[in-house]
Amino acid sequence: MDYPNDQAPGAPVRSGIPEHGRIPKYYAVKARISGLIEELGEGGLLPTERDLAVRYEVSRETVRQALRELLLEGRLRRQGRGTVVAGPKLEQPLSLASYTEGVRRQGRMPGRNLVSLDRFPCSDALAAEIGAGRGEPVWHMERVLLADDERVGLESTYISVARVPRLDTDFDPDSSFYAYLHDRLGISFGDADERIETVLATPREALLIGTPPALPMLLIHRTSRDTAGVPLERVRTLYRGDRFSFTAHLGNGG
Repeated sequence: MDYPNDQAPGAPVRSGIPEHGRIPKYYAVKARISGLIEELGEGGLLPTERDLAVRYEVSRETVRQALRELLLEGRLRRQGRGTVVAGPKLEQPLSLASYTEGVRRQGRMPGRNLVSLDRFPCSDALAAEIGAGRGEPVWHMERVLLADDERVGLESTYISVARVPRLDTDFDPDSSFYAYLHDRLGISFGDADERIETVLATPREALLIGTPPALPMLLIHRTSRDTAGVPLERVRTLYRGDRFSFTAHLGNGG
Protein backbone atom coordinates (compact mmCIF):
# COMPACT_ATOMS: atom_id res chain seq x y z
CA MET A 1 0.00 0.00 0.00
CA ASP A 2 1.27 3.46 -0.89
CA TYR A 3 1.47 5.76 2.15
CA PRO A 4 2.08 9.49 1.69
CA ASN A 5 5.24 10.70 3.37
CA ASP A 6 3.43 13.50 5.18
CA GLN A 7 0.59 11.38 6.61
CA ALA A 8 0.19 12.07 10.30
CA PRO A 9 0.28 9.08 12.68
CA GLY A 10 -3.29 8.15 13.55
CA ALA A 11 -4.76 9.74 10.43
CA PRO A 12 -6.96 7.62 8.13
CA VAL A 13 -4.83 5.54 5.77
CA ARG A 14 -4.58 7.19 2.34
CA SER A 15 -6.65 10.01 3.84
CA GLY A 16 -9.67 7.71 3.72
CA ILE A 17 -9.63 7.46 -0.08
CA PRO A 18 -10.46 3.96 -1.40
CA GLU A 19 -7.91 2.21 -3.60
CA HIS A 20 -10.17 2.64 -6.65
CA GLY A 21 -9.91 6.41 -6.12
CA ARG A 22 -13.63 7.16 -6.37
CA ILE A 23 -14.88 9.27 -3.48
CA PRO A 24 -18.13 11.14 -2.84
CA LYS A 25 -18.02 14.75 -3.98
CA TYR A 26 -18.80 16.04 -0.47
CA TYR A 27 -15.78 14.16 0.91
CA ALA A 28 -13.44 15.85 -1.55
CA VAL A 29 -14.88 19.21 -0.46
CA LYS A 30 -14.49 18.20 3.18
CA ALA A 31 -10.79 17.48 2.59
CA ARG A 32 -10.31 20.91 1.01
CA ILE A 33 -12.15 22.64 3.85
CA SER A 34 -9.95 20.70 6.30
CA GLY A 35 -6.93 22.31 4.66
CA LEU A 36 -8.59 25.69 5.00
CA ILE A 37 -9.21 24.99 8.69
CA GLU A 38 -5.50 24.40 9.20
CA GLU A 39 -4.71 27.71 7.51
CA LEU A 40 -7.25 29.72 9.52
CA GLY A 41 -6.36 28.31 12.95
CA GLU A 42 -8.49 28.25 16.10
CA GLY A 43 -11.21 30.91 16.11
CA GLY A 44 -10.81 31.64 12.40
CA LEU A 45 -14.04 32.52 10.60
CA LEU A 46 -14.98 30.17 7.79
CA PRO A 47 -16.38 31.63 4.54
CA THR A 48 -20.14 31.28 4.04
CA GLU A 49 -21.69 28.20 2.44
CA ARG A 50 -22.32 30.23 -0.70
CA ASP A 51 -18.70 31.41 -0.90
CA LEU A 52 -17.40 27.86 -0.36
CA ALA A 53 -19.74 26.51 -3.03
CA VAL A 54 -18.43 29.07 -5.52
CA ARG A 55 -14.82 28.47 -4.50
CA TYR A 56 -15.03 24.68 -4.95
CA GLU A 57 -17.55 24.75 -7.83
CA VAL A 58 -20.11 22.51 -6.11
CA SER A 59 -23.67 22.88 -4.84
CA ARG A 60 -24.43 24.42 -1.47
CA GLU A 61 -25.91 21.08 -0.34
CA THR A 62 -22.56 19.40 -1.03
CA VAL A 63 -20.81 22.05 1.07
CA ARG A 64 -23.47 21.69 3.77
CA GLN A 65 -22.87 17.95 4.05
CA ALA A 66 -19.11 18.47 4.37
CA LEU A 67 -19.64 21.11 7.06
CA ARG A 68 -22.05 18.86 8.96
CA GLU A 69 -19.38 16.18 9.30
CA LEU A 70 -16.72 18.68 10.36
CA LEU A 71 -19.10 20.08 12.97
CA LEU A 72 -19.87 16.60 14.31
CA GLU A 73 -16.15 15.83 14.47
CA GLY A 74 -15.55 18.98 16.50
CA ARG A 75 -13.32 20.62 13.88
CA LEU A 76 -15.76 23.54 13.53
CA ARG A 77 -18.35 25.19 15.77
CA ARG A 78 -21.21 27.60 15.26
CA GLN A 79 -20.74 31.14 16.54
CA GLY A 80 -23.71 33.41 16.06
CA ARG A 81 -24.65 33.22 12.39
CA GLY A 82 -21.17 32.11 11.33
CA THR A 83 -18.92 29.06 11.59
CA VAL A 84 -15.46 29.20 13.18
CA VAL A 85 -12.56 26.82 13.66
CA ALA A 86 -12.91 24.97 16.97
CA GLY A 87 -10.14 24.48 19.48
CA PRO A 88 -8.67 21.07 20.36
CA LYS A 89 -10.88 18.53 22.10
CA LEU A 90 -10.70 18.13 25.85
CA GLU A 91 -8.79 14.98 26.78
CA GLN A 92 -10.37 13.23 29.74
CA PRO A 93 -8.28 10.45 31.34
CA LEU A 94 -9.95 7.11 31.98
CA SER A 95 -8.92 7.00 35.61
CA LEU A 96 -10.20 7.68 39.11
CA ALA A 97 -9.21 11.33 38.70
CA SER A 98 -12.20 13.65 38.78
CA TYR A 99 -13.58 15.65 35.88
CA THR A 100 -12.26 18.78 37.65
CA GLU A 101 -8.68 17.51 37.64
CA GLY A 102 -8.83 16.43 34.01
CA VAL A 103 -10.07 19.80 32.75
CA ARG A 104 -7.66 21.83 34.89
CA ARG A 105 -4.68 19.89 33.54
CA GLN A 106 -5.48 21.32 30.12
CA GLY A 107 -5.58 24.91 31.29
CA ARG A 108 -9.37 25.15 31.21
CA MET A 109 -11.66 26.25 34.02
CA PRO A 110 -13.99 23.43 35.16
CA GLY A 111 -17.43 24.14 36.52
CA ARG A 112 -20.84 22.61 37.07
CA ASN A 113 -24.40 23.89 37.15
CA LEU A 114 -26.76 22.01 39.44
CA VAL A 115 -29.90 20.78 37.70
CA SER A 116 -31.41 18.88 40.62
CA LEU A 117 -30.58 17.22 43.95
CA ASP A 118 -33.24 14.76 45.08
CA ARG A 119 -33.58 11.82 47.45
CA PHE A 120 -35.69 8.74 46.85
CA PRO A 121 -36.02 5.14 48.11
CA CYS A 122 -33.35 2.84 46.68
CA SER A 123 -34.53 0.36 44.05
CA ASP A 124 -33.42 -3.26 43.75
CA ALA A 125 -31.48 -2.48 40.57
CA LEU A 126 -29.48 0.30 42.25
CA ALA A 127 -28.96 -1.29 45.69
CA ALA A 128 -25.99 -3.52 44.89
CA GLU A 129 -24.24 -0.85 42.83
CA ILE A 130 -24.08 1.73 45.64
CA GLY A 131 -24.05 -0.54 48.70
CA ALA A 132 -27.51 0.43 49.94
CA GLY A 133 -30.47 -1.66 51.02
CA ARG A 134 -33.74 -1.70 49.13
CA GLY A 135 -35.87 1.25 50.21
CA GLU A 136 -33.03 3.11 51.94
CA PRO A 137 -32.74 6.80 50.96
CA VAL A 138 -30.51 7.59 48.01
CA TRP A 139 -29.26 10.90 46.63
CA HIS A 140 -29.54 11.68 42.93
CA MET A 141 -27.50 14.71 41.87
CA GLU A 142 -27.66 15.94 38.28
CA ARG A 143 -25.23 18.60 37.05
CA VAL A 144 -24.30 20.19 33.72
CA LEU A 145 -20.53 20.02 33.16
CA LEU A 146 -18.75 23.19 32.09
CA ALA A 147 -15.33 24.02 30.65
CA ASP A 148 -14.62 27.76 30.53
CA ASP A 149 -18.41 28.30 30.87
CA GLU A 150 -19.07 26.13 27.79
CA ARG A 151 -21.58 23.34 28.43
CA VAL A 152 -19.84 20.09 27.55
CA GLY A 153 -21.66 17.31 29.39
CA LEU A 154 -24.29 16.11 31.84
CA GLU A 155 -23.58 14.04 34.97
CA SER A 156 -25.96 12.01 37.14
CA THR A 157 -24.61 10.69 40.46
CA TYR A 158 -26.35 8.18 42.73
CA ILE A 159 -25.05 7.63 46.27
CA SER A 160 -26.52 6.42 49.54
CA VAL A 161 -27.72 9.14 51.93
CA ALA A 162 -26.09 7.15 54.74
CA ARG A 163 -22.65 7.77 53.16
CA VAL A 164 -23.17 11.51 52.62
CA PRO A 165 -26.02 12.58 54.95
CA ARG A 166 -25.47 16.34 54.57
CA LEU A 167 -24.93 16.53 50.81
CA ASP A 168 -27.77 19.04 50.44
CA THR A 169 -26.31 21.48 52.99
CA ASP A 170 -22.53 20.95 53.13
CA PHE A 171 -21.61 20.51 49.46
CA ASP A 172 -21.06 23.24 46.87
CA PRO A 173 -22.52 21.72 43.67
CA ASP A 174 -20.11 23.77 41.52
CA SER A 175 -17.13 22.00 43.09
CA SER A 176 -15.55 18.54 42.85
CA PHE A 177 -17.65 15.83 44.47
CA TYR A 178 -14.58 13.59 44.81
CA ALA A 179 -12.70 16.33 46.67
CA TYR A 180 -15.69 16.76 48.99
CA LEU A 181 -15.80 13.04 49.77
CA HIS A 182 -12.06 12.91 50.44
CA ASP A 183 -11.49 16.21 52.24
CA ARG A 184 -14.70 16.53 54.26
CA LEU A 185 -15.75 12.91 54.85
CA GLY A 186 -12.46 11.01 54.60
CA ILE A 187 -13.78 8.74 51.84
CA SER A 188 -11.24 7.70 49.22
CA PHE A 189 -11.87 5.84 45.99
CA GLY A 190 -10.29 2.44 45.63
CA ASP A 191 -11.33 1.23 42.20
CA ALA A 192 -14.11 1.53 39.64
CA ASP A 193 -15.65 -0.18 36.64
CA GLU A 194 -16.49 1.86 33.55
CA ARG A 195 -18.39 1.16 30.36
CA ILE A 196 -18.29 3.54 27.38
CA GLU A 197 -20.73 3.70 24.50
CA THR A 198 -21.86 6.12 21.81
CA VAL A 199 -25.43 7.39 22.07
CA LEU A 200 -27.65 10.25 20.99
CA ALA A 201 -28.87 12.57 23.72
CA THR A 202 -32.55 12.62 24.60
CA PRO A 203 -34.40 15.86 23.81
CA ARG A 204 -34.18 16.83 27.50
CA GLU A 205 -30.45 16.09 27.69
CA ALA A 206 -29.74 17.97 24.46
CA LEU A 207 -31.62 20.98 25.83
CA LEU A 208 -29.63 20.95 29.08
CA ILE A 209 -26.28 20.58 27.30
CA GLY A 210 -27.26 23.01 24.54
CA THR A 211 -26.64 20.74 21.55
CA PRO A 212 -28.70 19.39 18.63
CA PRO A 213 -30.30 16.00 19.43
CA ALA A 214 -28.45 14.47 16.46
CA LEU A 215 -25.01 15.20 17.96
CA PRO A 216 -23.30 11.94 19.03
CA MET A 217 -22.49 11.70 22.72
CA LEU A 218 -20.00 9.58 24.63
CA LEU A 219 -21.80 7.92 27.53
CA ILE A 220 -19.82 6.59 30.49
CA HIS A 221 -21.36 4.36 33.15
CA ARG A 222 -19.20 4.15 36.28
CA THR A 223 -19.62 2.16 39.48
CA SER A 224 -17.06 3.00 42.15
CA ARG A 225 -15.87 1.40 45.38
CA ASP A 226 -13.96 2.84 48.32
CA THR A 227 -10.56 1.61 49.49
CA ALA A 228 -12.25 -1.14 51.53
CA GLY A 229 -13.96 -2.44 48.40
CA VAL A 230 -17.42 -1.30 49.52
CA PRO A 231 -19.69 -0.04 46.69
CA LEU A 232 -19.93 3.74 46.82
CA GLU A 233 -21.54 5.46 43.84
CA ARG A 234 -23.04 5.02 40.41
CA VAL A 235 -22.44 7.74 37.83
CA ARG A 236 -23.92 8.23 34.38
CA THR A 237 -22.08 10.92 32.40
CA LEU A 238 -22.75 12.22 28.91
CA TYR A 239 -19.89 13.99 27.15
CA ARG A 240 -20.21 15.90 23.89
CA GLY A 241 -18.66 13.78 21.16
CA ASP A 242 -17.42 16.88 19.36
CA ARG A 243 -15.62 18.29 22.42
CA PHE A 244 -14.13 15.25 24.16
CA SER A 245 -11.71 12.43 23.61
CA PHE A 246 -10.59 9.91 26.22
CA THR A 247 -7.11 8.69 27.07
CA ALA A 248 -5.83 5.71 29.02
CA HIS A 249 -2.40 4.39 29.96
CA LEU A 250 -2.13 0.65 29.45
CA GLY A 251 0.45 -1.42 31.27
CA ASN A 252 1.59 -4.99 30.78
CA GLY A 253 -0.39 -7.04 33.27
CA GLY A 254 1.85 -10.04 32.71
